[in-house]
Amino acid sequence: MPPPPAPAPARRAVSPLDHRLEAVTGHDIDTLWAYRDREVLDEQHAQVVDRHRELAKAQTSVTFYLRLLNRLSSGEFDVDSALITRLDRTVDQLEEAAAARDAAARKVLAALEPIEAAAVASARDARQLSTDDQAALLAIAGGAKLYEHLLTGRMSVTTASGTRIPHAALQQLEDAGLVVRDTGDPVHVGQPVALTDAGRAALFAARRAPTVQAPKVPARPGASWLTPAQRR
Repeated sequence: MPPPPAPAPARRAVSPLDHRLEAVTGHDIDTLWAYRDREVLDEQHAQVVDRHRELAKAQTSVTFYLRLLNRLSSGEFDVDSALITRLDRTVDQLEEAAAARDAAARKVLAALEPIEAAAVASARDARQLSTDDQAALLAIAGGAKLYEHLLTGRMSVTTASGTRIPHAALQQLEDAGLVVRDTGDPVHVGQPVALTDAGRAALFAARRAPTVQAPKVPARPGASWLTPAQRR
């Protein structure tokens, strides 16, 4: 008999603001979370992703208590005082979870709206990185050092992933203010290279979607969690 299939990985609860965040950045939520973990994001985008993680966690609680309430009211259990007590307690917990979710959503909006406004203002002027520049910045973001070969005298950047970046490419990125070297160490030992805030912002914006307008999507079932007045 073949072994049972491995369980599918649990999916994170979808936040009601995912579409807004994805629209303004041009990246899906999983990519944004991965960029945050790799410290590729600038401070403003890192903050909104942190707030979004809090919202996703709060949404998970709402989903949990909603499913529990559905199960308790499904007819599976005898209707007695114990069930009624559990129903009352679950309704209270659901209300608390929804209130926490709404508070988290307001924090996401407070962090997201300035990014949306800035994206609209700078959409025409955004600096476009070449594919090579994007690849170099992504590699440097994971850790990199500039070395000088003792025999040939040639200099190049070696990244933590093993990618080598020509010295000329590094100089171009430095001149653009996208990366910075720690010149405190000699080149033959290795000078650490890191992204600047401008480099993180440029990398993050490089694959931004052409439009920064939040798409109008139909509300998900049970997602009437903020009124138009609350969104302002």
